Order: sequence, then structure tokens, then C-alpha cells
Amino acid sequence: MSRSANHLDRRGLAWGLVGVAVVIALTFIGSDRLVWFDAALVGYLFGVVFAVFGVAYRYAVWLRRPPTAMLNRRGWDAFRQRKARNVVALPSLVATHLLTQGFIRKRSRARWLAHQLVFWGCILAGLVTIPLTLGLLHFESVGQRADHYQVYISRVGTMKFDAESIVGWFMFHALDVAAVLVLAGVFIFLRRRLRDPGAMAVERSGDFLALAGLFAVSVSGLFLTVSSMWLEGRFYSALNTIHALTVILGLMYLPFGKLFHIFQRPGNLGVAYYKRANDQGAPAVCRRCGEPFASAQQIADLKEVLPQVGFDYSIEGGGNYQDTCPRCRRAHVTLAQSARVGGFG
Repeated sequence: MSRSANHLDRRGLAWGLVGVAVVIALTFIGSDRLVWFDAALVGYLFGVVFAVFGVAYRYAVWLRRPPTAMLNRRGWDAFRQRKARNVVALPSLVATHLLTQGFIRKRSRARWLAHQLVFWGCILAGLVTIPLTLGLLHFESVGQRADHYQVYISRVGTMKFDAESIVGWFMFHALDVAAVLVLAGVFIFLRRRLRDPGAMAVERSGDFLALAGLFAVSVSGLFLTVSSMWLEGRFYSALNTIHALTVILGLMYLPFGKLFHIFQRPGNLGVAYYKRANDQGAPAVCRRCGEPFASAQQIADLKEVLPQVGFDYSIEGGGNYQDTCPRCRRAHVTLAQSARVGGFG
């Protein structure tokens, strides 16, 4: 893009402001005009609003980058080609690509387990924390019994439960369960990153920062439970402040750090449709050996996108290097190296 990096993207700003407006409207309407909004959670609300704006802004900008825009367009084109069939296949793709993440299990079972623990821990925490923060979720006692509660979503009463039952225990300790799941995943990730030579070779500071943030949020949240259950509330005020700070900073970090890939992951569904369409299309033929090696559509898309990001693989006299199969590319490299050193002898 010709737009200067110092200028904010107008479309991204628009989508970010729309996201903020939706959050504020949900808070006002869902909390019955702030009747059920807890003022003590206003810091969390600020974090949610900032995260929504940042995620919407960055996603809008990311979606307009040439490679992403191409994949997005081709994914929708492939989906519409066989719409009925693709709609039927959508639940399976969601389960394998987003929920169970089977593609990670093929690389490493430990890595897959860590992803699953962190993923479901964060999902559970978000399902509890965000509705509570926005005032969409609250509990009311039932009748004169102090140990019986009903769950309300805005004004709508839903399930009732006994506080001393298993369901009641989970209701009041769901965030503790989420913290334990996340911590288990964080420890597996840390073990791998500290002991696996391959992981250490590509380690970046942002990877540890994300793990440190997840660790801080989980541990500080568990300490609140420890304080209230076994320490008679000692240090609760300080721990609550620390926990709130870690959560708010984590929400503010979300659009800019490694965890942003959570919102990019649904794009894999479009990639899956794109791959299926390419597998059924005409193949590209190598300009050197004449053998098919990839989808003609994929190679054409590469030749269109790469110049837009600063890579020109056109060949003097006509042709493009992208029309060469991987085996012939390796042969070209070998021949070039041989010519550089004066032959094979």
C-alpha cells in the first residue's frame, strides 16, 4: 500500500469505533440500563473496550494486506462454487480446524495438548468474565433460601442451582477451573520452549511475554480464591488490584501480541475451501521439466500477489520463476552454485 505507516487506516478506525459502540450498547441494554452493571468492574470494561477496538482495527488492516485479501477473496469464491456442499462441511471444518485443532496434533501431541488446555481455559474464562463485566450476566437468590440461585442473562431468568451442588460449585469456581487449565498449558509450553532445540532456535521475546501474561492472570486469580477460602480474606484487596491490573493489561496487549492469532485462526476455514477448490482445478506445469506440481490457480495468485509485497520473480526474456517446480528449483540452485565455484570437479 502507498499509505504511510504513520497514518491510521480509516477503514480500521471505522470498524474499531463500530466495535466500541456495540460493546457500549450491549453494556447499557444488557445490564438493564446499568442496573446490573458492577461499578467495581469499570476497569475491566475499559480493557474490553480497548481490546475490541484494537482487534477490530488490526483485523481490518490485516484483511486488506495483499496476501490476506487474496486468500479471503479466493476462500469466499470457493465457498460459493459449491455452497450447499460447503455449508454441510462447515461444522466438520470448525471442529477440526478451530476446536480440536487436529493440524497441531500432527506436529506434536504435547504441543497440541498445550494449545487445547490454553484454548479451552481462555474460552471458559471469556464466557464468564466478559458477560459479567458488561452486566449481561448476574445471579439472584431464589425465594428465602440463601443457597439457591438463578442465573439471569440480562432480564431473562435461566437455570436454577444449589450453591452446594456440583453445578453450584462449578458456577462459582469456573474461573478457577479456567486458570488451572491455562496454567497446565503454560507449563507444557514452557517445558517445550526450554528443552526443545527446535523451539529454542526460533524463540522470540513475544512468545515468553504471552506465556508470562497468561501465567500472571491465572495465578493472581487463584490467589483470590485462596485468600477468600483459606486465609479469611487477608491480602484480598491487594491481590484483587494485582489481578485486575494483569487482566486489563492482558486485554490491552491482545490486539498487538502473539495472541492476536486467535482472531486470525477462523481464516483457516477459507484456506481449507481454497485448497479443496485448487485440488479439483487444473494443475500448473513446470516450465523446465513439464511435470504438474501445483494448482494453476494458486500459481497465478502467487504471481499476482508477490509483486505487490515487493518480490518480483519475473524472468528476463519472458516467464516467471513461480512456474518452476520445487525439484527443478533445487536443480537451479545446484547448477548456480556449481557455476559459481567453477564446476563440479
